[in-house]
Amino acid sequence: MKRAIPLWMWVAALAAYLFLYVPLAVVVVFSFNDSKLNAQWVGFTTAWYVKLFNNEQMLTAARNSLVIAVSSALAATVLGTMAGFALHKYKTRVLPVLVFAPIAMPEILMGVALLMFFVLINLTLGIVSITLAHVAFCIGYAAIVVRSRLAGMDESLVEAARDCGARPWQAFRHVTLPLIMPGVIAGALIAFTLSIDDFVITFFTAGATASTLPLQIYSMVKIAVTPEVNAVSTLLLLLTMALIAVASRIAPGVLNVAK
Repeated sequence: MKRAIPLWMWVAALAAYLFLYVPLAVVVVFSFNDSKLNAQWVGFTTAWYVKLFNNEQMLTAARNSLVIAVSSALAATVLGTMAGFALHKYKTRVLPVLVFAPIAMPEILMGVALLMFFVLINLTLGIVSITLAHVAFCIGYAAIVVRSRLAGMDESLVEAARDCGARPWQAFRHVTLPLIMPGVIAGALIAFTLSIDDFVITFFTAGATASTLPLQIYSMVKIAVTPEVNAVSTLLLLLTMALIAVASRIAPGVLNVAK
């Protein structure tokens, strides 16, 4: 028999969710505010979205952010899956340190270190340097998710595939990969989200020519937080929710195929 959940737990959960989502709702609502100031509601308008899509600097920054986020997420997911598989298969002391160090390292330290490295190898700072920097700190997050998925996998399925004559690559492709695919998708989403809203590491590795949404928004909010910034934030929120919806539909399908 299931025990009833105490009322105080419902109240605590409601308070926590309100704390998380009310600020997001305020951002969305005030993106339609017919005023340059966010102090009070004046009226409804979509002019800030029209102004946003006519802002060439903002569109360029958004395009750069999407290219960097997609590229770094794909690369970090592939490398992170390999790293997670290696962490699960080979119990060494050095490998976890190498994989998880970028996660534990302060962002400002990593940004300075990557800047010095790019200057040392004479790499021009720009889109390429930002993408490489994002791949470097996203690999660890993807590896953690994949490793957790591998820890809950039934190893006997892989052994059965090997007993049936499958080569190691075939067993990984047809058995292991479908089973860990939800973790791979989750790692890709995490990498994409971390990349598209990163500021500190991007600030050090962007150079003078490349601009991303966080950098562009920072340059705008130094003066004031206008509804145009709220409009950008709302579109980013919608993009994130769409990715979560797609992932939630893909993951159950992958699990059904694996079964």
